[in-house]
Amino acid sequence: MNFVVLGIRNAFRNLIRTSSIVVILGLSIGLSLTMLLARQAVDKKISSVKDSIGNTITIAPAGFSNFSQVNNALSVTQLAKVKSLPHITGVVETLTDRLTTIGSSSPFGFRSSSGQTNLTSPVKLNTNGGGGRDFRLFVSGGGSLPSNFSPPVTIIGTTSPSLLNGVSGNTATLVKGNYLNGETDNNDAMVSTSMASKNNLKVGSTFSAYSQTLRVVGIYNSGTEGGNDAIIVSLPTEERLSNQSGEVTSAVATVDSLDNLNSATNAIKSTLGSAADVTSSIQQANQAISPLNNVKNIAMISLIGAIIAGSIIIFLVMVMIVRERRKEIGVLKAIGGSNLRVMLQFMVEAVTLTILGALIGVVVGILAGNPVTNTLVSSSSNSSTQSGFSRTGSGGGPVFNRPRGGFLSRNINGLHNVLTNIHANIGWSILLYGLAAAVVIALIGSSLASILISRVRPAEVMRTE
Repeated sequence: MNFVVLGIRNAFRNLIRTSSIVVILGLSIGLSLTMLLARQAVDKKISSVKDSIGNTITIAPAGFSNFSQVNNALSVTQLAKVKSLPHITGVVETLTDRLTTIGSSSPFGFRSSSGQTNLTSPVKLNTNGGGGRDFRLFVSGGGSLPSNFSPPVTIIGTTSPSLLNGVSGNTATLVKGNYLNGETDNNDAMVSTSMASKNNLKVGSTFSAYSQTLRVVGIYNSGTEGGNDAIIVSLPTEERLSNQSGEVTSAVATVDSLDNLNSATNAIKSTLGSAADVTSSIQQANQAISPLNNVKNIAMISLIGAIIAGSIIIFLVMVMIVRERRKEIGVLKAIGGSNLRVMLQFMVEAVTLTILGALIGVVVGILAGNPVTNTLVSSSSNSSTQSGFSRTGSGGGPVFNRPRGGFLSRNINGLHNVLTNIHANIGWSILLYGLAAAVVIALIGSSLASILISRVRPAEVMRTE
């Protein structure tokens, strides 16, 4: 009879033993699949967290703030050194000033500016200190606002007009017209929708600032009242108009990867020294990713442990089977069976047991994959959120979808979600490679045990029996 058929039949000679072996192997393979799912899901979670954190570094003059009287701006020369540092892909430079409105009194200690504009700020003031969402202003020393008071208007000179202050997410979304060129010195400007509405401006209109005539080339919306109370011009234009040639009040450097954020931050600090305050989200990144890396390591260790356990189980089972069938092996060899043929028969038996165990393991992995992965990732996400970092959008939420609906619908949808998640997180090819690896392990384990077969002497077996 063919050794393949004999091997398969021998796998079912003792149903109780076969069932026990298959269940144990199934649990081992199921744990391996579950940990593989968890590890791949955590990898994707780490990538989404990195994307949600951002990879920018904020650079400001030491001690500088928009309301400060200190004038210690950085220079373009200093930032040129930053641009040449490793892993820095770009630097957005910004020069900010305030323009007083023509004919308006400003007795409240706003940072002085020689510039004036004929525009009126769209900000509505709340002068009584009461509630409400309007801009609240308190008069120093008491009293009331001058009748001709109008809030100053912020003017921003930037190399990247689409990003307010150079920060991704703090954007100037174009509504009409065009973005201006942040590197070109001209009198083009962008104004917000509320500024345009307040001052009856449209694309092509002109207004005055710093005793110069500026032309509106674009109208934007930042989504915030503070961001909309601004005029945007190019950096060279603002440097010329405000007589601050080569000066920058803030900059945002972009790093090629969050993994290089820490080293790039330290490099910028070393380059600029005490002249600048350099901040980044590296601490929040470490707090968010560290728990996920711990889960990833646990999953990897468990995966290796499950694979080793499965290998040992196969090896010990085959050693036990070979020892039990010592007489059968002797008879087979006595009637002309070669060592190779007998070894192949036992290897087929081991592979049969492993395939049955793998089928159970896949079921275990499917059933355990969702709850285990959700528990591990959710607990790590909660840990990072409690440590001071909160995520929304693609960076948050469960890794796997929870099924809804009635009992039958939940089970069908749940199975569909699990299979979809297995495909999305590890791919069917990796799953097939894993099953192939289990078969290889079974072949290796059974071949090692089959060394005992070569030592069986038919004459000795027949004599002792």
